[in-house]
Amino acid sequence: MTKILILGAHGAMAQLLTQRLLNETRDTLVLFLRNAARLNQYADDPRVTLVDGDVHDTAAVAEAMAGVDVVYSNLGGEDLDVQTQSVVDAMQQAHQTRLIYISSLGAHHEVPGKFGEWNERMIGAYLPAFRKTSELVEKSGLTYTEIRPAWLTDNDEVDYEVTTLADGFKGTEVSRQSVADFALKVINDPSTYQNTSVGLDKAGTDGDQPSWY
Repeated sequence: MTKILILGAHGAMAQLLTQRLLNETRDTLVLFLRNAARLNQYADDPRVTLVDGDVHDTAAVAEAMAGVDVVYSNLGGEDLDVQTQSVVDAMQQAHQTRLIYISSLGAHHEVPGKFGEWNERMIGAYLPAFRKTSELVEKSGLTYTEIRPAWLTDNDEVDYEVTTLADGFKGTEVSRQSVADFALKVINDPSTYQNTSVGLDKAGTDGDQPSWY
């Protein structure tokens, strides 16, 4: 049985992951989020601990991760690097080592061609924080898996391919369910994808931008 801390637990992918962990494993979960009442459906679940907190509060994060085996971060935003530094500091204080975190395509300037240019125009304000986050996690000494999804859809499907930085980025879109599925697999076997940055996309979705945009 594994104990998992999920940061940013109200996020859509985090909620998909939470439900699959509860349905398919015997793991116990610590769900960390602002306004924990938003996940009150888990308030009486003996396998779930709800923590109402701000990830900028390093001491609160460190307290929440006491005794966990894996930390999954679903955080985002223009200050992601500041949030992640707090998480890294908390992990070091709590003697935690295994981090799985959501990043962004383009975090390593790895998206080629016209789609790469379009992606820079669309999320250019956010990418500096994702790039700083990648750098600080790489230098942190933690054992990490960075997940860089393509543009996200709510399609009811698990259909994705995994790429490395050496492969370059493929495709333009991927479902949130697919990202949750990959995270679940790494949580179930945290010896996989160690100190690795992976891209996730649905095969055959190459183009200058997502088909639905």
